[in-house]
Amino acid sequence: MKNFVYKSWNGVMNSNHNPLRHIPDENVRHWIMQILAWMWCVMFSLWMGSMWVFGISAVAHVFILAAIVITVTTFETAKRKPKVFLKKGN
Repeated sequence: MKNFVYKSWNGVMNSNHNPLRHIPDENVRHWIMQILAWMWCVMFSLWMGSMWVFGISAVAHVFILAAIVITVTTFETAKRKPKVFLKKGN
């Protein structure tokens, strides 16, 4: 079951595994994933019958995406420039 959930998640949410992997430019894949995410926010709010739901969902997505960006940036900085995290006196 765990493997099924993992493969299902990657099949939709990971552009390195879903059909978007065939697009060579990673930035283009990212933008397409962003557009799809916003489309699903709109569709969910229309289904629920309220633009308030869209607003809440959109704000929640922005915060989640910001947290992901901050995490990836921190990891990349740690990998490429680990001395950034050290005190100036060291």
